[in-house]
Amino acid sequence: MLAEINHANALVVGASQGIGLGFVRALLQKDNFQRIFATYRNQSSAVELLTLQEQHRDRLECLQVDITDESQIIAGIKQIQESVKQIHLAIYCVGVLHEGNLNPEKSLRQIKSENLIYSFQVNSIGAVLLAKHLMPLFKKSDRSIFASISAKVGSIGDNRLGGWYGYRASKAALNMFLKTTAIEYSRRCPKTIVVALHPGTTDTRLSQPFQKNVPPGKLFPVEHTVNLLSKVISNLEMKDSGEFFAWDGSKLPW
Repeated sequence: MLAEINHANALVVGASQGIGLGFVRALLQKDNFQRIFATYRNQSSAVELLTLQEQHRDRLECLQVDITDESQIIAGIKQIQESVKQIHLAIYCVGVLHEGNLNPEKSLRQIKSENLIYSFQVNSIGAVLLAKHLMPLFKKSDRSIFASISAKVGSIGDNRLGGWYGYRASKAALNMFLKTTAIEYSRRCPKTIVVALHPGTTDTRLSQPFQKNVPPGKLFPVEHTVNLLSKVISNLEMKDSGEFFAWDGSKLPW
């Protein structure tokens, strides 16, 4: 859908590693993307991304943004607005499943309120704050896409195993935020498509502790996941706004 736009601009949020970094690499290979903005939280974990910026200074601009801090989101978007008038593609790739003392809960006994709050801040609240502050860059004549990496385990209808309380609930909240954003965007930013995307199990730091249980052929390299999701994104139509898609283009239940 974006291939026909000659001077497209993109924003990848959470681009220091994994799927986000993969999207930055893929977008740099597309000649029609003129400017690519990429956010990272910690400089120490963004070495590859910052190296790419050195190699592509004319097209890639990296911004240090902690998405749990709304003031930093505002400052980052203001910086983008100083360079471009429209974002044609925004992808929210930030997510947390385990970090420090945070691990997927197998039972109610393991639930800690501070971990739940953090999971919601990263996996869902950051995305809807981004949607809030990106509106001026989406209220334009060209079509645009706001996509967020979700997860099949966030589907309430598909939940048959239980467990993983914080991750499941925060991804379910993300899906609801996106569905509701799509409804408001249909009025305020009528040419913007809003979607949730399930990437499948991808070989990243997030999935590493759980990879031994993945069936053969179902652990995707990052580049493969990005290629699959890029195809889904390129096939989106306005009627798809507010939907939840898997990596193979199929719709997932809420």
